[in-house]
Amino acid sequence: MKKWLKFSLSSLLIVILMFSIAACNTTEKTETEKIEKVRLVEVTRSIFYAPEYVAIAKGFFKEEGLDVELSTAFGGDKTMTALLSNGADIALVGSETSIYVYAQGSNDPVINFAQLTQTDGTFLVSRDKIENFSWDLLKGSTFLGQRTGGMPQMVGEFVLKKHGIDPHQDLNLIQNIDFANIPSAFASGTGDFVQLFEPQASIFEKEGKGHIIASFGTESGHVPYTTFMAKDSYMKENKDIVEKFTRAIFKAQQWVDTHTSDEVANAIESYFPDTDIELISTVVDRYKEQGSFATDPILDVEEWNNLQDIMNEAGELPQEVEHKTLVNTEIAEKVKNE
Repeated sequence: MKKWLKFSLSSLLIVILMFSIAACNTTEKTETEKIEKVRLVEVTRSIFYAPEYVAIAKGFFKEEGLDVELSTAFGGDKTMTALLSNGADIALVGSETSIYVYAQGSNDPVINFAQLTQTDGTFLVSRDKIENFSWDLLKGSTFLGQRTGGMPQMVGEFVLKKHGIDPHQDLNLIQNIDFANIPSAFASGTGDFVQLFEPQASIFEKEGKGHIIASFGTESGHVPYTTFMAKDSYMKENKDIVEKFTRAIFKAQQWVDTHTSDEVANAIESYFPDTDIELISTVVDRYKEQGSFATDPILDVEEWNNLQDIMNEAGELPQEVEHKTLVNTEIAEKVKNE
């Protein structure tokens, strides 16, 4: 009887162990099956998009069961082409691109669902140091601007007009240089003033090649400068993925908002291997100070209307589009209120 009891207990332990191992394997398999791949394309690589990199680096996407594959298109047109041709699931690009696509009569419009930055990210850089800057000093100068039709150019012209400057009459406006070549053109002697993104503006200042004298972001107010967007069909077929993605972005936005610029710089350093970490921190601090990083993913009506005002002022608004037509705030609002 004792032998049978020992055997039974031993058998029971083996069975329990086997079930435990099987359960562990099932859990691991289930967790693996939950991982969903998302192909994300960004318009350019910029410290301006710090929360996006934080979401990846701090594991916020992984916490939501997402495997985000990030690629960089280097241009709004290329970014939108990748999205429309199913080369990407989600794009980070200026909201104006969704309006351009809609105006062309797309039967699968691109929907903005999570805002990342809420101001322009460019700065006015002068070749010479100016102690007492006023916008009137630009009159009669050569201004090296951004490409026509893009948000930087439209915001640039909007701000100039706000200060009583007609960009096409009161100065020599250069807009035919590719985005990637604008810094080198200025460094080689083209222009008295240039509109630049960070960290290039701070690099020029550090090297003595230019001086940051004003912020277009501060001057233009809140605008959905860069947002995450996807085709309407993808949004409907993958609502759970979009929600998980938005939740991860919101976590990152809150993390950036509640941590120091040095901590943010340390978190995203690997995405900018050729940039000194102190410079990354300086740039993050500048963007934090002027409120460029949105603290939640909601793109509201006022920001959307401000965007269209800027586009209209620049003569680039193909048609006025209602906020509810190309913006989905339901997911962002749900995530924020959880």
